[in-house]
Amino acid sequence: MSFLSDDLLARIHARAPAYDRNNAFFSDDLVELTEAGYLAALVPAELGGAGLALRDVVHEQARLARAAPATALAIGMHLIWTAVAKALHERGDGSLDFVLRDAAAGELFAFAISEAGNDLVLFASSTEAEPLPGGGYAFTGTKVFTSLSPAWTRLGTFGLDATSADAPKLVHAVITRDSPGITVHDDWNTLGMRATQSRTTTLDGATAEARRVYRRLDPGPSADPLILAIFANFEILIAAVYAGIGDRALELAVQATTRVSRSTGAAKSQDPLIRMKIARAAMAQDAVWPRLEALADDIDNRVDHGDQWFRKAAGLKLAATQSARIVVDEAISVTGGASFAADNELSRLYRDVLAGGFHPSTADSAHATVATALLGPIAE
Repeated sequence: MSFLSDDLLARIHARAPAYDRNNAFFSDDLVELTEAGYLAALVPAELGGAGLALRDVVHEQARLARAAPATALAIGMHLIWTAVAKALHERGDGSLDFVLRDAAAGELFAFAISEAGNDLVLFASSTEAEPLPGGGYAFTGTKVFTSLSPAWTRLGTFGLDATSADAPKLVHAVITRDSPGITVHDDWNTLGMRATQSRTTTLDGATAEARRVYRRLDPGPSADPLILAIFANFEILIAAVYAGIGDRALELAVQATTRVSRSTGAAKSQDPLIRMKIARAAMAQDAVWPRLEALADDIDNRVDHGDQWFRKAAGLKLAATQSARIVVDEAISVTGGASFAADNELSRLYRDVLAGGFHPSTADSAHATVATALLGPIAE
């Protein structure tokens, strides 16, 4: 049985065009998703949540993306944090249990990881993390693509401690919205995924309490379970959004084939070229779902892929985003000139799907990750 009702998704779908047109945050969607308990979908029942498996939420995210890709992408960032906390919790690590409890209480978690020019992502940071008496940290730096900017209440972030006796250390922590030193810039005006409102966030001594500081790691690649949990769950839940976009684009393409050709008098579904395009789109889409479900199952079942997790997760995300672009392109070709109108749903999907190339792992980094997994690092 689905967690999100068809009626709820229909209302979300109806609101999506205006959010995109007005470059507005998905406020009403967020209210309804919160009321439906979706923020705590992955939180174990004993901690106050719905206790869904990751595989279940992958399907719900795809359904949500069929209705409104930007809403799914943004709320997915919150779900990633709960997925990370859940994965650690189930493996005996309670360091992020406070995230699960907060999510069950209605708190909204955002990602503040990305920094301009930092292609090392989780392995380095240009943000300063200043140690404070008692174990807390003050963070100073600029984060880009900060999800859920108008509404988040909890900010998952990290920075570099360069002054402690054991420095350097990358410090991972959660900052609450009421901390001084947080500036959220109103600078989100993008080609697609506009309702996410993933704005730039400046931290100027924003403080994380000691109880919300959950890791201090050496810079560079790390075998810490946190890093694996973030990477794998991020890639899987991002892939789910783009799988949903592909599903919807294919559905729209099939609907377009009911039109009748004036030249032949037959439905477009009888045109061999149209049929080839539909088949190509369907085969691209069909190749994504088995990989997506299998990797989500592996997380749920605690399968240990060791250092091959990064290869599998990066490859999945790239396949899902690239396949979605293929399906959208074919759907536009099948639909014809009507899809060129700015208010056509396929026009919006065409713009939204382009964002897939910017999320980690990018095509270049995914190929590098897979090559390293199979061939080892490049010799210095």
